[in-house]
Amino acid sequence: MTSAAIAPPALVEQLGLFCQRWSRRRASYRPAGEIFDPRFVSVEPISEQDAKAFVLREHYSGSYPAARFRAGVLVKEPFRRERLAGVGVFSVPMNQKVVPAYFAGLDASRGVELGRFVLDDTIASNGESWCIARMHRLLKAALPQVRGVLAYCDPIERRDENGSVVKRGHVGTIYKATNAIYRGTSSARTLWMTPSGVSLADRLLSKVRLSESGERYAVERLAALGAPRRMPHEAGASYVARLKSEQWLQPVRHPGNLAFTWQL
Repeated sequence: MTSAAIAPPALVEQLGLFCQRWSRRRASYRPAGEIFDPRFVSVEPISEQDAKAFVLREHYSGSYPAARFRAGVLVKEPFRRERLAGVGVFSVPMNQKVVPAYFAGLDASRGVELGRFVLDDTIASNGESWCIARMHRLLKAALPQVRGVLAYCDPIERRDENGSVVKRGHVGTIYKATNAIYRGTSSARTLWMTPSGVSLADRLLSKVRLSESGERYAVERLAALGAPRRMPHEAGASYVARLKSEQWLQPVRHPGNLAFTWQL
């Protein structure tokens, strides 16, 4: 049975002693006391293709946002080929109202969301703040009109159908370390959990139910997550209802993500 839960305070404090990493959509943790050595690491703009492939391969969500700018963490150690070890994707927020809401007087086009920030498990702890600072510099150079960056972290723990933890709850430790301002929580909402512990917003499902623009992507996303196949001539609304009745999708009440902002 897929489950989601808010991590208890004691666990949240313990997790602050570790730095989260990703490998093939599974979280791992490195002790925060490690020393990050930046001598063989650089942060550079990267292509949409490289960023998307890395995020889809490593991040638990298996999804990629609508990117406006992408930066990669490149590692070039002596006598070894350069490799991509992390990605930051600055994206269009899901709701165009959030930028003016968090940045007074700022038009939606002048703000972005740090939609994905993924480091693999080869990067030592305490490298996050170093990487984010350089990603912000590259963002300012590439999109000088952007004046604000928003980021969310999800306090909900995710488990798969076997009870294995897919993702611990996030409390925004790395954002606080980079001088982000905590702005409270986003609106509470209902998410739909798959057996693998991936959550889907009702907005994505509504594209299928109502045959809206983006329906094909939504159906492909469901298929990639292992959803039962849509039957020939099955209406979108009937298909989504079947996924729920068969408990492939299960509702979870989400209290809202923690929101953080940076002013560029």
